[in-house]
Amino acid sequence: MLDNARTFIATLALGSIACVTAAPASAAPVALPKTITIVVPFGPGASNDSFARVIAQKLGAKTGSTVIVDNKPGAGSVIGSAFVSRAAADGSVLMLTSSTFTTSAAVQKNLPYDPIKSFTPVSLVATGPMLLTVGSQTPYQSVESLINDARANKGKINYASSGIGSINQLSAEMLNAMAKIDMTHVPYKGAAAGLTDMMAGQVQVMVASPASALGQLKSGKVRVLAVTSPKPSPLVPGVAPLNKTVPGYEVEIWWGVFAPRGTPAPVVNRLNAEINEIINTPEMRERFAGEGAEPTNSVTPGQFGEYVRKELDKWRTVVEEKHITAE
Repeated sequence: MLDNARTFIATLALGSIACVTAAPASAAPVALPKTITIVVPFGPGASNDSFARVIAQKLGAKTGSTVIVDNKPGAGSVIGSAFVSRAAADGSVLMLTSSTFTTSAAVQKNLPYDPIKSFTPVSLVATGPMLLTVGSQTPYQSVESLINDARANKGKINYASSGIGSINQLSAEMLNAMAKIDMTHVPYKGAAAGLTDMMAGQVQVMVASPASALGQLKSGKVRVLAVTSPKPSPLVPGVAPLNKTVPGYEVEIWWGVFAPRGTPAPVVNRLNAEINEIINTPEMRERFAGEGAEPTNSVTPGQFGEYVRKELDKWRTVVEEKHITAE
């Protein structure tokens, strides 16, 4: 059911090599709009906003366009996404969003746009693991001990999330399904509140993003049992992937850039090429590392589009199997 971003992208790349046709060396790059707005469907300060602002600065310097960032938060990224879906399809409006784009679409049935048909994928920017965490006061020292206790005490272990339909919840429900356990969901208004209650012993478990959990990990109040990526992460040396205990389990957070449906392919391809160069600069790598992420490498718009489809299918399967509905 699950596909790791890097494995999936590498497989696509092998199939696409034969289809690449080199452009003439003298061909001038397609012109981009004089002003480009990157819409971030979240408030200022979080990872999406941080990434967008550095990309905007560097994209403007590389192309000569004036590139600005416009935050349009609300409804789990739906308000900003809807705005972009209705924008001019000429490259003047882009959107930098994250995994919430697909989790919101999986949970919310009456969106004002189609998450696949209303957008043109431009570039997958970065991916990173989630962390399976428990409070340090719990007895759990391994994934096995958590799963065994959850099986023996059905419904008595509580897990926190940042809200119904969040990637925290869906990742935990996927673990429930694949490990055949039944932890109980306790939603919060944000990851910080959930982590606070976990440290206080009100809940026992949370599948958390590195950005939200690493500070508490350093304080010794949170214990990491596993990473959700297919391979170990340098963020938490010595911590094994969850799929070592639960075969096939893989979840990664992702960030990417979209344009409105119908944006011309030459414009999309140039934006893709420019963004791929930007995200692999030392400055961007450092910025990504601060959020527990790594830049992707030369992902084409088509590959990114297929990745998003598979992510959406994955989360819709979890939502349907677990009967999750938006508030």
